[in-house]
Amino acid sequence: QVRVVESGGGWVQPGGSLRLSCQVSGGTFRKYALAWFHQAEGKEREYVATISWSGLNTRYADSVNGRFTISRDDAEATVYLQMSSLKPDDTGVYFCAVAAGSSYGSRQEGYDYWGQGTRVTVSS
Repeated sequence: QVRVVESGGGWVQPGGSLRLSCQVSGGTFRKYALAWFHQAEGKEREYVATISWSGLNTRYADSVNGRFTISRDDAEATVYLQMSSLKPDDTGVYFCAVAAGSSYGSRQEGYDYWGQGTRVTVSS
C-alpha cells in the first residue's frame, strides 16, 4: 500500500553538507509521523530524527542535534533530512520510516513502513 523511496545519498567530504529526500506514496502523507534512521556497516540501526504529522514538532538524536534538520513538504509528500557538518561516523545507509498511526517517536517498532535506504559516504 505505502511506498517509501529515499534518494539523495552520495559522497561528501567531512564538514560538508547533503540533503536526503524521502517520497511517500499510497497513503495519506499529511497524517503520518516520519523519521530517519541510520545504520553504519556492522552496527545496529539507530534513530536519527523524527517529525510529527503536523510538522510542528521535531526530535533529534544527540549525535546529530545541531547538525541535521528534518522537515516535510506535504504538497510533495516528501520528508527531508538536511545534513551539515558531516563526519566520517555519519557514513552508512539512511532509512526513511513512516508511522501510519502517527506514532511519533524514536522506536523502530513505532513505524509501519520503511524505504530501502540511501547510502551516504563521508570521507576525504
